[in-house]
Amino acid sequence: MTDVLVVAELLEGASRKSTLSAVRFAREVAEATGGAFDILTIGEGAEAAASQLAAFGARKIFTAEIEGGYVAERYAPTVAAVAKDGGHGVVAATATTFGKDLLPRVAGRLGAGVASDIASVSVDGGSLVYRRPMYAGNIFGFARVSTDVQVVTVRQTEFEAADEAGGYTSAEAVAVVEDAAASRVEFVSLEAQKSERPELTEASIVVSGGRALKSAENFKSVLEPLVDVLGAAMGASRAAADAGYASNDLQVGQTGKVVAPKLYVAVGISGAIQHLAGMKGSKVIVAVNKDKEAPIKEVADYFLAGDLFQVVPELVSEIEKAR
Repeated sequence: MTDVLVVAELLEGASRKSTLSAVRFAREVAEATGGAFDILTIGEGAEAAASQLAAFGARKIFTAEIEGGYVAERYAPTVAAVAKDGGHGVVAATATTFGKDLLPRVAGRLGAGVASDIASVSVDGGSLVYRRPMYAGNIFGFARVSTDVQVVTVRQTEFEAADEAGGYTSAEAVAVVEDAAASRVEFVSLEAQKSERPELTEASIVVSGGRALKSAENFKSVLEPLVDVLGAAMGASRAAADAGYASNDLQVGQTGKVVAPKLYVAVGISGAIQHLAGMKGSKVIVAVNKDKEAPIKEVADYFLAGDLFQVVPELVSEIEKAR
């Protein structure tokens, strides 16, 4: 029997959708081992976020209100204490920037082994076996963690968001654990870009542009109309981001964000292995490229060989007519 503690990620006092991927993982582990899972909401707005997660089947929901913005050194002691006091065998979060930053510090406090960015979990001989991508997703490795407590981050694109399970779990406040290290770290400010478009990692449609767009102006005049007519999130290849055509926070790929929308449209992207690692889990992939032998053709469900400066405006026009 293994009990799991899910650490929820909050943004502006609300639980992010990405948290539900970790909840899905926790359910799978609990059902396979006969255990249960709890959720910890921590940070500003923790109590309000707890109410959002009350219907997802957790045994308990713990809240820890910490004012003053996210600082991993301030969060980690409380997460570790809740896991230790609750006898949790696994501490989990989604492998977002938040999860990748916070959970290694939690693992250090618990003396726990870590399985990061996992794609699936199974039970073999009473122990958990984690499957995780390696070498830009070209192969998968399998890992077991031998410590009493295991710390896990789960890939959002591989674990679908959990559905509501019915019922209602009430929240229970826990004490915030102070630590001397936290006093030496100061939260200054958060500068976040606001957009009316969907969040890149949570969107059901993503349109990404590559270096072939040639300029930031073309991203705006050629790509954005397609993004908006589809109600999509905008992405970019690393080459486009490095060239300054698009913001770095829009980069999709091994060193950027990993996405798996229902529809992924790649415009002027050749398909380097690093980019494919960030989007090849998409349900349907459409590529527009004038190079008939572009590597992205190998993963595309639909491949249109043509000049993007002609094809994309025509595509926008036809979509508008269809609507």
